[in-house]
Amino acid sequence: MAPVVARILSEVGEALRKRRRVVLAVSGGVDSMVLLDAAASELPADRIVVATFDHGTGAAATRAANLVRSRSAMLGVACELGTESLNGASEAVMRAARWSFLREVAKRADGDLVTAHHADDQIETVLMRTLRDAGARGLAGLAAPGNVRRPLLGVRRHEIEAYARERGLEWVEDPSNSSRRFFRNRIRHDVLPALRVVWPEADDFFLRLGSRAAAWRRDVDAFIAEKLDVRLMETRKGLDVDANALGRCSVFELREILPAVLARAGCVLDRRGIIRLVEFARHSRVGSRMQLSGDWQVVRSRDALQLRASTDTPPTPTALALSESTNWAVWRFIPTSAERLEDPWRARLPAGRPLTIRAWRRGDVMIAGAARRTRKVKELLSRAGVTGHDRMNWPVVTVGDDIIWIPGVRRSEVAADSAGQPWLSFLCEYLNR
Repeated sequence: MAPVVARILSEVGEALRKRRRVVLAVSGGVDSMVLLDAAASELPADRIVVATFDHGTGAAATRAANLVRSRSAMLGVACELGTESLNGASEAVMRAARWSFLREVAKRADGDLVTAHHADDQIETVLMRTLRDAGARGLAGLAAPGNVRRPLLGVRRHEIEAYARERGLEWVEDPSNSSRRFFRNRIRHDVLPALRVVWPEADDFFLRLGSRAAAWRRDVDAFIAEKLDVRLMETRKGLDVDANALGRCSVFELREILPAVLARAGCVLDRRGIIRLVEFARHSRVGSRMQLSGDWQVVRSRDALQLRASTDTPPTPTALALSESTNWAVWRFIPTSAERLEDPWRARLPAGRPLTIRAWRRGDVMIAGAARRTRKVKELLSRAGVTGHDRMNWPVVTVGDDIIWIPGVRRSEVAADSAGQPWLSFLCEYLNR
């Protein structure tokens, strides 16, 4: 066995052998066909799913997808094909469509997503981000910690091509790889070759830079895990981070910490956005909000800096079931025999009239207290620490036009006017808690 074949088989086997299932991103090019061949040599076929995407850019793309499907069948591994007509689309649009498909396949297969990115891809990526004035997070490039496996990242392009020749593999050259229309291709074919002439150590420099930046990212993530209380929303896009802890950080620390925190929910900021966010974190008042790129907004609550998707709309009003649990947005209402009415997450509600769960609305009032005074729900929520985006989607339970329960905040005595009617007790659970 040729040394380069043995090395790549070892790299791929070491990276993937302990994974229960892997989803290989295979385009039909030489890099990904080598990945497929090595993975099939090291793993049982039933632990591999191949995902290939036809961008609809012409005959070569279709030929590549067909090659991937036939090779997968020959190796006895499952293959999923995605198609979309993206001829003439930008590099970013095509990349977004491809990654959306790959992540969906990985989710359905319940497997780890694996790509064929290699060392030369990393060199190009780090140089591109250097030219774009990226910070440490961006300079990590493909070596950044994440949930995508890249077993070939330590292998050079010429080694991958040598493996393919040794194994007699077939692949399809993508014609777009030579087009100067794309920034990466200009870097690959023009900038890097010229740079290597005057700076022979360029490749090693960019690989070291990416490795050091990735180590920096891991250190930042460890700091966040130890020092900050970050609560990631499981059933909707967003997160909360403890505002008091952020207040103890310097400006320099915030510029490194906040992008790492927001990235956990998929929010990516450029340098200008980071500077604006740091100023917001340091000086904003409770209830203030700031729009971010990518349909995100950040809101300052009493205790937290809250990242939320700015396109969220209030959930539809829902009837509260009397005999089974009712899910509404990130909340669950459960009929229960326990009373414990001192707990604001529990309430005794009239069962003889229809009960509805809906979102808080501006102008809502509740009759509360023995004096039956009218109180603004907004004020009750604010006093309970519910502000910003969370207030906009906080549930209230109504009978007709009357609000009789604000879960976690207050119950109303208005329903007690109907003497002799049946009652049921309910517990409200916040599913993100």
